[in-house]
Order: sequence, then structure tokens, then C-alpha cells
Amino acid sequence: MIDLHFIGTSDAFGAGGRRQAAFLIREPSGCVLVDCGTTTNTGLNAEEVDRNQIDAIMVSHFHADHFGGIPLFLLAALHEDQRKRPLTIAGPPGIESRVTQLAAAMGHAIPGRAWTFAIDYKELPAGNPVDVGSAQVTSFETHHNKDVCPHGLQLRFGNRTVVYSGDTGWFDELPQYSQGADLFVCECTYCTPGFEFHLSLDQIEAKRSSLGSDRMILTHLGNDMAKVRGKVRIETADDGLKIKL
Repeated sequence: MIDLHFIGTSDAFGAGGRRQAAFLIREPSGCVLVDCGTTTNTGLNAEEVDRNQIDAIMVSHFHADHFGGIPLFLLAALHEDQRKRPLTIAGPPGIESRVTQLAAAMGHAIPGRAWTFAIDYKELPAGNPVDVGSAQVTSFETHHNKDVCPHGLQLRFGNRTVVYSGDTGWFDELPQYSQGADLFVCECTYCTPGFEFHLSLDQIEAKRSSLGSDRMILTHLGNDMAKVRGKVRIETADDGLKIKL
């Protein structure tokens, strides 16, 4: 049995007054945070999640609404939580330098600080399974802005598989990654096609049978999608949603 807890489900602009991309996966041997947008620390506090229980943060790509919350997560872990346990941060190639540069730009430099816990960076090159916390993770390239190294994630926890699209427009290989998953967490920014690098409800409904997962939940909802949340044929996420698999 694994539990998912959606911390943030909006697009980059906080559509519908919701938080940016982040969800937790808990299972008996650990807890991982998938994406950590700039509003994630607020969300973890609002959802009464103890940061110390998180073993790893996994990043799909380098847009702020997906990894911009990491520097302040680290500072909170140090100063508020007195964390002692190691923390793994995994993401596309270059994850360590991207997080370090972001932290410096925010005025919270990582080098030279007296950390009370180890920070272990792991790169997730496409197609290569990597153990991260309690999960085996295989990333895959998606159709999004190339300069931010966009990837989706296949996460295996024993005999359970969760697939996350990250941010992406439609590409013909997408169904091969979601096939057979117990859950496909799929971005759905628009109701109708509006931008090459994001998916729409119309596209997903037209392709639903080919995606092949046992269950699908739509997230990264833009303004129009936020208005129809819970009223469409495919399940939609909301901040605070908890499910079991």
C-alpha cells in the first residue's frame, strides 16, 4: 500500500488560488517528495507534513514552479527542523549545479554553510533506473522547453508503479511510459489545446485509451481547468487530495 498526498496542483501562475507542483508518496519504507515548486514549503505546513519524514526530493525539470522551493526547504530543514538525517535531491543532469545557482541567486548560498545533515545529489539520466529513497526511478524526456531539461518519472515501489508526466505537450512516445502503471499523474494545463508544451483535456480524452494506466489523475491545472475540476470524466487533483494505491 502506498499513499499519495497532493501538496500543490496548479500551473506556474497559481491558477484557482492553488499551490504549485508538488506531491508526496509515502510507503512503509520511506517518503519522497515529487517536485518542489516555490509554494511547496507553505503547502507542507498547511498540510501538516513534517519535513523530517521526507527522505528524498525528485525534480522533473528546472522551472521554478517545479524546483524553486528547494533552497528554502533546505534552510527550513536546517534551522527549523534541526535535521540530522541525509536528504537526497534527484533530478535531471545538472541538478546539483542548478540548485546551487538558484540558492545563490535567492541570497541563500549553500556552500560554506554549516549543514547538520548530508545533501546527496543524484542525477536521473533518461532511461537509466536509479534508486532514490525507497523508489526505483527511471526518467524519460518530455516535450517541453529544452533548456530546463524536461523529464517525466516512472517510480516503482515494489510491485506498484506511479508515472508522472512532468510538464509536457503531447508526444507519440508518451503512452509507452504510462502503460501498465497503477497511477498516471498527468499534467493538464488547458481544457483545449493552447500551447505546444502543455497538454489539454481534449488531447488527453482523445488519447486516454492509448495511455493504458489503471488510474489517471490530472494535475498542473490552469485557470480553465481549475474551474471544471471534479466535473470532467477524468479524475482531477486538488491541493490536499490524499489517495491510496
